[in-house]
Amino acid sequence: MPDRGPQPKRGRKYEQVLDGARQVFLSDGFEGGAVDDIAKAAGVSKATIYSYFPDKRLLFVEVARRQCKLQAEHALSTLDMDTDAPDFLRALAVELIAFITSDFGKSVFRTFVAESDRFPDLGRQFYESGTLVAQNGLVTYLRKAAARGEVRIDDFDLAAQQFYHLCKVDIFERAIFNMAEDFTVSEKDRVIEGAVAMFLARYGT
Repeated sequence: MPDRGPQPKRGRKYEQVLDGARQVFLSDGFEGGAVDDIAKAAGVSKATIYSYFPDKRLLFVEVARRQCKLQAEHALSTLDMDTDAPDFLRALAVELIAFITSDFGKSVFRTFVAESDRFPDLGRQFYESGTLVAQNGLVTYLRKAAARGEVRIDDFDLAAQQFYHLCKVDIFERAIFNMAEDFTVSEKDRVIEGAVAMFLARYGT
């Protein structure tokens, strides 16, 4: 059985605590998100927070898991599955890059990596709640695009993973390693257009 670490208990103010934590973590990240601020945003006492989440990292993990899933689902819901391949891929790349370069996105990745030894199952939760949701949505689109004759793909899962990683080229490591705090529109467009062009050079008809 994978080690899921300590699990938060559920109760009447559980969702209230998560809503407050979400506001603070999205604004200030993990390190800057003080428990006092979370308690104020949630309208509860610190004791109430600790009764549900004895470790601030556990609270962050739950918020991050939910937020990753929400953002992946939102990104896919705003995209039209009938759009032609270049425009769909470009729009998806914009959503992916916006998340991985955001303060929250960087905090999620760093915290999950830092805690992977203590809670080995966190990586799987992060992958399944965010990355896998986005990749599965792209697989659904690519199958439709293939049926329309826009792409020719044998391994749809591999193709979706390849596109996801093409969108991280250059930008992701510079963001994670604090080589750059922000990226210009032209820097992001360079990666987006390169990802779309390379993907369609391999799979486009």
